[in-house]
Amino acid sequence: MRKLLLVIIAACVWIPTIAWAEFRAGIAVRIVTPDPLLPVSGGVGPSNPVSRKDGDLNVRALALAGDDSRIVIVSSDFLGFPAVVGNRVRAQIKGIPAENILIGATHTHSAPDCYGFPDGKGNIVTDLKYIDFVCTRMVEAINEAVAKLQPASLKIATGAAVGKIAYNYYAEQLYDPRCSVVQAIGSDGKPFATLINYAIHPEVLGSDAGTLSPDLVGPLYDRIQEKGGGIAIFMNGAQGGMITADNRAPSGKDMRTWDECLRIGQLLGDEALRIISSAVEQKNPTVYCTSQKLTFPVDSPMLRAIMAASPLGLGGKDNTHVTTQLNLINLGNAQILTIPGEALPNIGYYLKRKMHGENNLLFGLTNDAFGYILTKEDWTSFERYNYISRTCLGEMTGEIFVEESVKLVNRSPSPTKLKK
Repeated sequence: MRKLLLVIIAACVWIPTIAWAEFRAGIAVRIVTPDPLLPVSGGVGPSNPVSRKDGDLNVRALALAGDDSRIVIVSSDFLGFPAVVGNRVRAQIKGIPAENILIGATHTHSAPDCYGFPDGKGNIVTDLKYIDFVCTRMVEAINEAVAKLQPASLKIATGAAVGKIAYNYYAEQLYDPRCSVVQAIGSDGKPFATLINYAIHPEVLGSDAGTLSPDLVGPLYDRIQEKGGGIAIFMNGAQGGMITADNRAPSGKDMRTWDECLRIGQLLGDEALRIISSAVEQKNPTVYCTSQKLTFPVDSPMLRAIMAASPLGLGGKDNTHVTTQLNLINLGNAQILTIPGEALPNIGYYLKRKMHGENNLLFGLTNDAFGYILTKEDWTSFERYNYISRTCLGEMTGEIFVEESVKLVNRSPSPTKLKK
């Protein structure tokens, strides 16, 4: 009888430990600021020289583990991080399926080029050794995040970020003000990781300011940490066409200063923490991840030329088609879709309506960054859209992406719904 009682007591002590360990999270950071500084890229064309830096460039990895699924979400302080480079990283990670490693870019316009853009004079000035260095540091961050996996719960919330943060340069009010926040809470009850998902171009400074910088994302990270939110990680949204930082002065001129980066980054951080503050803590949230390949025709002569010239092998054999990866993740009561570029806000709104989560997140510039993603109705239809049409793969890019995304959502299980 005494032995039986001891077994029962031991079981009672052990059961909560098993339940608590079902979900784990870990996060890690590596600095990737080049030394000496390198020229920075704001898009197609030659990079611009710099003479100083404001803040450091980072790669950040958030690892999430459920009962039988592990994923890693990576954010990098670059204009874009093509899959041909990201695949070098994925190939070096053990224990996590390559398709479960999502690599995104913050889209700062003040970091070195990772595409291999031609400079218009027949040269490619991308520093390939620096790209190798970034890949090495990213592998380190992912491995450390996985090694630091710890029992956790999640808080997830979505709300409008209030204040002078972003606007649409083409049509002022045509943007999504919603900010989604995912926060990992440790067994001590304190947050140790905060993911912010918001659509914005971090281009306060601009690529011709002579400065290397994470732009407003650096101050956002600092604000989250100093306010007790742990290590932050930013994933951009459907910010195409042109959802940019609202750094307009009363005169109408842009304030392209580090002080303005501080103001916007800190305000977005404060709003993210406000939005998440009242969220319900989710114990043992489910983790589900699936993926599929998408193939897009390349109609843009500009993008074909870039793919042909790049030393990184961005295109296929003839640069007429590109194939990329689409991911869908269920995380607690949230659903996440990846976007391989800069989707216009109308696409973002539509997809969020079709998704099945109580919180629906879009990770823009993730797994690939193929320029702008427009619907066929928008492509080359307006003079205002001439540039973004030239830097879009083609007329059917948005059509294919939206159709396949909705199919993936509908054939996948729905996320958990919280009990009211």
